[in-house]
Amino acid sequence: MRSIAIMNQKGGVGKTTTAVNISAALADTGMRVCLIDLDPQAHATLHFGIEPQIEMPSIYTVLTGDASLADVRRQINENLSIVPSHLDLAGAEVELAGVVGREFILRDKMNEDREEFDYVLIDCPPSLGVLTINALVAVEEVFIPLQPHFLALHGLSKLLQTIQLVSKRLNSRLRLSGIVLCMYDASTRLAAEVSQDVDEFFRENFHGETPWAGAQTFHTRIRRNVRLAEAPSFGQSILQYDPHSNGAHDYRQLAREILGEPVACESVKTC
Repeated sequence: MRSIAIMNQKGGVGKTTTAVNISAALADTGMRVCLIDLDPQAHATLHFGIEPQIEMPSIYTVLTGDASLADVRRQINENLSIVPSHLDLAGAEVELAGVVGREFILRDKMNEDREEFDYVLIDCPPSLGVLTINALVAVEEVFIPLQPHFLALHGLSKLLQTIQLVSKRLNSRLRLSGIVLCMYDASTRLAAEVSQDVDEFFRENFHGETPWAGAQTFHTRIRRNVRLAEAPSFGQSILQYDPHSNGAHDYRQLAREILGEPVACESVKTC
């Protein structure tokens, strides 16, 4: 099983869109996938048409109570499940503040889970608090979605520091394995320049003992596509909402790349 946290402390970069649609695209290939919505905003939960209700079992009850992941997991389709979130999760950081070993709660719950999946993905909150640390302790890989603009590079350095700290102190298996460039506009020079800067950074740091040694920028670029923004309001992934859109094509290709399959060179990426 591959366990992957999808994280970025900056909002609006396509983090939840990527978590939802990678999960759907991997499930579409026949992989058994579980998505854990660890964001108090519950956007991944809403994306799949699940409206958080009062006292609805969620990841909040898993982290703060005796519920197991199996108790709260919801089936989306034959190969795809979600552990939903709830707005109550926003208070979990305070409630867990005095709990011994609070960083390991999600890891222990995942280890106790009897259900077998090929992929477990975690949609992290746009912050670097207790919830995100729980995700980083529980998984082996991190994907970082980036919007190709100048400020994204500054945020990346902070993310790398956090990953390195967790790897050193709490989870020696943790590694950054992929950067996903989202909302990509191939017609702008800025997008190309930022993409080149990110590529060069990881090429220069490919070897060594850092958690991002061996990380790659995925060849697949997630192009700007209004259909991706429309899909959540219909409670569907882009593969259901508009399977012939650029967004559906890009996430299918990204899923193939994650699976290690060769992908075609597109106009959005010079190979």
